[in-house]
Amino acid sequence: MELGGRTILVTGSSRGIGRATALLLHERGARVVVHARSPSERTSILLEQLGDRGALVTGDLAAPDGAALVWEGAVAAFGGVDVLVNNAGAWIASELAPDDAWRAGWDANLALNLTAPAELCRFAILHFVDREPGDGTGGVIINLVSRSAHRGDDAEHLAYGAAKGGLLALTRGIARGYGRSGVLAYAVAPGWVATELADGAVEQSVLEALPLGEVTPAADVAEVIAFLASGRARHTTGATIDITGADYVR
Repeated sequence: MELGGRTILVTGSSRGIGRATALLLHERGARVVVHARSPSERTSILLEQLGDRGALVTGDLAAPDGAALVWEGAVAAFGGVDVLVNNAGAWIASELAPDDAWRAGWDANLALNLTAPAELCRFAILHFVDREPGDGTGGVIINLVSRSAHRGDDAEHLAYGAAKGGLLALTRGIARGYGRSGVLAYAVAPGWVATELADGAVEQSVLEALPLGEVTPAADVAEVIAFLASGRARHTTGATIDITGADYVR
């Protein structure tokens, strides 16, 4: 129960990586605040699995006050937050033309994939720096970026890659700027992961070319997040962990 006593907020946790992460963190002893845009059958089932060490906050992170409301709800659930996992995001197209589609794609990507997690990071840092470091960490921030943060994305998703690149730079800046305040920050950069986002998007030819012959299971990403959440590798702060099954190696 290495995460016993820790309260962890996982955004976008009704499915995919977020759901797998929430369940594993709970298994390791944490109190888990799960987040979804709105309540659903999925969130009801997840809460049943988490029992009295689980709570739900809902809200649209892309809305102007969405991140603030989600953070306030998470803090209220168990009286504080020790770890923030910024998992919520979407692979939103940003086509070159027409002009309104281009602007809408950039606005949507920046709002959800960069501004919202940045706001949550801000709230987390303010929350963490008020604490005594104690065991060497005032708090942990784990941001889900993407291999797109390193290599860029495809022609239809330029804004997605740019937003994830911005989130990666933010993570590194937090690690450098707030390490002395006991704040640890990590980026996790998956490639293709077996989630609903990837369903139907991975062509057979791509699948056959993957070094392991399969897309990454969400559980593999959850394992890395759970380890980073433990604070057991303080000097890894600022690092990016690639989880691509060697599909993208840098």
